[in-house]
Amino acid sequence: MSEVQDKREPELMQKLVSLSKRRGFVYQSSEIYGGLKSAYDYGPMGVELKRNLMSEWWTAMVHSREDVVGIDASIIMHPSVWKASGHLASFSDPLVDCKVCGERFRADKAPKVEAGADAPMEFADKGKAKDAHEKLAKLAPDVAFTREGKSVMGAKAGDRGYVCPLCGSPFMSEERQFNLMFRSSLGPVDPMGAAAEMIQRTLAEQGADALKANLRKILDEAVQSSAVYLRPETAQAMFVNFLNVQQSMSMKVPFGIAQMGKSFRNEVTVEHFIFRSCEFEQMEMEYFVPPGEGPKWLEYWRNQRLEWWKKMGLSAERLRLRAHEKDELAHYSDGTYDVEYDFPWGWDELEGVASRTNYDLNAHATASKKKLEYFDPEADDPATGKKGWRYMPHVVEPAAGATRGVLAVLCDAYAEEAADAEGKGERTVLRLHPRLAPIKVGILPLVKKEGMPEVARRIADEFFRAGVTAKYDEQHAIGRRYARHDEIGTPYCLTVDGDTAADDTVTIRYRDDRRQERIKVAEALDVVKKALADA
Repeated sequence: MSEVQDKREPELMQKLVSLSKRRGFVYQSSEIYGGLKSAYDYGPMGVELKRNLMSEWWTAMVHSREDVVGIDASIIMHPSVWKASGHLASFSDPLVDCKVCGERFRADKAPKVEAGADAPMEFADKGKAKDAHEKLAKLAPDVAFTREGKSVMGAKAGDRGYVCPLCGSPFMSEERQFNLMFRSSLGPVDPMGAAAEMIQRTLAEQGADALKANLRKILDEAVQSSAVYLRPETAQAMFVNFLNVQQSMSMKVPFGIAQMGKSFRNEVTVEHFIFRSCEFEQMEMEYFVPPGEGPKWLEYWRNQRLEWWKKMGLSAERLRLRAHEKDELAHYSDGTYDVEYDFPWGWDELEGVASRTNYDLNAHATASKKKLEYFDPEADDPATGKKGWRYMPHVVEPAAGATRGVLAVLCDAYAEEAADAEGKGERTVLRLHPRLAPIKVGILPLVKKEGMPEVARRIADEFFRAGVTAKYDEQHAIGRRYARHDEIGTPYCLTVDGDTAADDTVTIRYRDDRRQERIKVAEALDVVKKALADA
């Protein structure tokens, strides 16, 4: 974690970051080179947890329904898609730099304060506070600043309504809009080479003054000739494929198109570990409905999505639905709900469920000059009263963050249990939903002798053949192995011991309450499969 995150995050987040690295859930990307603040790698446990969560979403949204089908669209799309959707023109954040500590942040996410209120500043150590105090004397020579340890007092909040989220300073640069899309180039054209040629030609033909006046325009033209963009969301591919899917699959409205995959946003502020990063994964569905039915389906899907997160093991008291106020609705939405989770830093968005009206289909129909309409031969046309209604559907969109979901699941599952009266039993445990757990069952020979490893191997092979993720584990004492599996969230452990050869039984240990019971070796697979199905 960065110094900024260290300062902001509560103790639980620091413990989760530590456990994530120690147990193979999440690593800092390119760590041996110092890491990259905005990127993370999912280790052996993390990739399984994320895949399991996404698989459960796909099962609930696609495989369990007749009215939703899936696609897997290209990450790179025609640039006109992003022009029509409004992303090229307006997909941006207000970017601000703190003049005291240098922190760059989004103005709309900064801490809110009242104009004229005290704005005390807090720094990581006394040395940085001293440097800031000297800088402040030059920034605002008329203000009597005082320093005490790591704090600097004397500043008053201005009329912007926010202060620096890192140090609390009200002294900031002017806001400027920062587009969040990652731009690249496609094809053999070198945009730098094209720009160089255009600059030389302009200089030769029109002179230095013309070059200076038109430099930005020249550079934009050179870059745009081959520009493509990494998608900032998966949604647009479902809109532009609306007719392809509807016609090829003979879908009847209402129906949905679902997609999971990577999205990319050049975020101004990356924060809270994997909660907000530049590369992330989404689980989105666009549900196409007749005009006028958006509110009904919005209510339906907000409730469906809230209940699904509960089924994935998130505590009901740490989940809530929050309706967007009118002044925070996106320009395309006539109603939006956030499924929010109570993260260690407070309530924050886990999934959005938005009624997007027909904004997206209409925008792409206009830009492409293609009719993105649906014809229902059985419905009455409201305009004529006759059978046969041709219309542009409205859309309700449940859009969940897979990576945010992983973090919420880890936060909710993490628990520390104190030792008993005899000083035993202290442990850290991840109470993951059994179907989300990276490893479903640990197969443990009590000792590495007396035939126990051979029996344990045979049991493990049976689980592998059945497609149940298992891990054969014979390293260290049995207590340390139990502790290790508790920390990675393994819901069941099977221990082969000295009695196994005599009565053909093993001990099954349940993670959450540490209860143990004897079961037949021949029944072990069925016992675990039933427990997973009933979870």
